[in-house]
Amino acid sequence: MTVSRPVPTTNARLDVAGELLALLADVSTEPRPDTQLDALTLAVAADLPVLLWGEPGIGKTAALTQLADSLDLPLTTVIASVHEPSDFSGLPIIGDDPATQGVPMAPPDWAVRLVRAGRGLLFLDELSTAPPAVQAALLRVVLERRVGTLRLPPGVRIVAAANPRSSAADGWELSPPLANRFVHLRWTHDHDVVVRGLGGTWPRATLPVLDPQKLPGAVAFARRAVCTLLAARPKLVHQLPNTETRRGGAWPSPRSWEMALRLIAFATAAGADRDVLSQLVRGTVGDGAGFELLTSIDRMDLPDPEVLLAEPAAAELPQRGDLRQAVLDAVVAAVRKRPERSRWDAAWELLVKAVETGAPDLVVVPATTLATLRRDDWVVPAAIEQLATVVSVSQRADRAAARVVVEVGR
Repeated sequence: MTVSRPVPTTNARLDVAGELLALLADVSTEPRPDTQLDALTLAVAADLPVLLWGEPGIGKTAALTQLADSLDLPLTTVIASVHEPSDFSGLPIIGDDPATQGVPMAPPDWAVRLVRAGRGLLFLDELSTAPPAVQAALLRVVLERRVGTLRLPPGVRIVAAANPRSSAADGWELSPPLANRFVHLRWTHDHDVVVRGLGGTWPRATLPVLDPQKLPGAVAFARRAVCTLLAARPKLVHQLPNTETRRGGAWPSPRSWEMALRLIAFATAAGADRDVLSQLVRGTVGDGAGFELLTSIDRMDLPDPEVLLAEPAAAELPQRGDLRQAVLDAVVAAVRKRPERSRWDAAWELLVKAVETGAPDLVVVPATTLATLRRDDWVVPAAIEQLATVVSVSQRADRAAARVVVEVGR
């Protein structure tokens, strides 16, 4: 006798499908070095609006969802491109006595929910497909944190996402006033992160740990870093780019320099990685001004050449090649400024130490310059013999390279 099995009802089938979907959504997180995620969380901690730039499908929305979960913040997503300007500036409603009280601007429901919660992550998606009128309405939301008559509470953080115009559906360039209010971060995918995430484990977003003892020093360091650069390069205070595309990104202005100063202070207090600071600084004032600021910060930590000349045996030279080159050049410049036999000998001792602890080619130019500073009554130190081979080999290599260029050009 054949026993027939009962056919599952439609609801039962959907319940099983729901169980499978729940299993697929059951993922975990782990602490994992991730520069772009660290940059995002630091900017969120600094309460600065962030704009993530990336191709469609790169995982910007998923990253924000995971960020909100990790920080235990309710996520409110607003698709900017499908809203009208009044959705951000407020909808006019008739009050009891418009002639006396005027016409109030009622905020949308998502803004009311954020105010009631007192905290949250406001995610403005598809910003580059929002028309100029909507972008203009968003200015007040991003800068003043106002939506209609409501002011978003301090516990609300703002993050936006956009696709480059080349890959956006009916995309627009961001208006310069709106673009200059964001920290711009390039969002790319990491193969290892994606593979491990699809396997069920994604990187965990954690807010930076700020050292209370470092706060006053971090603020002083940030102010000195920005002010030192701008005092020497006044043209960098405000540089509106000359192309529409670049105006829609990061560029230097008093507003963006203030944001850069805040990020430097937060990064210093948190002991953030230099790559994280680099992304944040360049995402605030642009690549050109950002690189100049980072270089200026690096040089702020360089040892004083006078200290090195006073005790060359105890000197510690930077490991990075560009910083070591800057230190050696500064030492030679100090000797040129005040040429004395003892200082000249100390400089040679430092160059020998540089050869013994790093790339020899870095000393070629400083050694050549230092040799020209010798006075007739100064005895050539024995240290020069240790450098003679390095300098002569480098010069022969330069001459050989020059001959190759000439022969190729014939």
